[in-house]
Amino acid sequence: MTAQERIQLFKDTAKQRILVLDGAMGTVLQRRGLEEDDYRGARFKDHTQDLKGNADVLNLTSPDVIKDIHMAFLEAGADIIESNTFNGTSISQSEYGLQDYAYEISRAGAEIARAAADEMTTKTPERTRYVAGSIGPTNKTLSVSPEISDPAYRAISFDAMRDAYKEQARGLIDGGADYLLVETIFDTLNAKATIVAIEELGEELGYHIPIALSMTVTDLSGRTLSGQTVEGFWNSIRHSRPLTVGMNCAFGANDLRPFIAELSAIADTLICAYPNAGLPDEMGEYTETPDMTASELEEWAASGFLNVVGGCCGTTPDHIRAIAEKASRHNPREIPATQHTLRLSGLEPLNVVS
Repeated sequence: MTAQERIQLFKDTAKQRILVLDGAMGTVLQRRGLEEDDYRGARFKDHTQDLKGNADVLNLTSPDVIKDIHMAFLEAGADIIESNTFNGTSISQSEYGLQDYAYEISRAGAEIARAAADEMTTKTPERTRYVAGSIGPTNKTLSVSPEISDPAYRAISFDAMRDAYKEQARGLIDGGADYLLVETIFDTLNAKATIVAIEELGEELGYHIPIALSMTVTDLSGRTLSGQTVEGFWNSIRHSRPLTVGMNCAFGANDLRPFIAELSAIADTLICAYPNAGLPDEMGEYTETPDMTASELEEWAASGFLNVVGGCCGTTPDHIRAIAEKASRHNPREIPATQHTLRLSGLEPLNVVS
């Protein structure tokens, strides 16, 4: 089955049931207790910078560990697994001195996830499994200056960010990702650089690359770090015709609910939501149990907010198992018909209705 055929099947299946996304790769990796040597492997034994904590390099040095985690989420009931490439751009990898390996890291991450998804599909052919190529936001922002004394300063240009994302996107597509998931969007201009990169790559390859977009809000006002509201964000990116749009990270399901409800009412595409397992405690630990997280998300499903559901920080295969079981009790959200009108946005939306 080609990637295009899988995406059509994805859309068809999403009309029949709520699809399940996996949980937090980082959370499970932390529980594995990996040490510096595990991250370095033989290949980077003599690398001059510490690599512990660089989860993405494990695609090259410990691929069996990554595949094992993917399989755990698939066995727990995930239909979709994300490649282990959240920090797979040259921008993010430069923090570890591995910027020259960005394409290889991203391609390997997609290949590992593809192998795991295909293995599970072979075991249970009645359920096709999908690979979402994970693209994180980097530690740079295009909308806000990091220098208080120089508001016009930017740590990176739009073109440089676009080029880094294009390199990563190429690796993910070459590695077998079905679609690209641009997640934890805190700055919509960063996301626009990603959209441009993916569209340019699609033009080179000769087909439309499916894209999914997931924003994150930074406080209970429901705005991104760069200050944009939920509807403002949607107006800014809807031209990209995303396969899914939604939210991840930020809070637990309880605090994220009103913003998902808002997005669900206005977005004329599939909604994908994967909140944290609550908020971290004073030790940085996520203490929300699988049943607690799943029960919160079941209410979202019952309210008709969801087409795809999963978990972000703190969620384990046990969380995904519980979420999958409760989501299976409910019908997927029906995509609303929306009025064709001019929709603009700055920090807030401006909809011109005749």
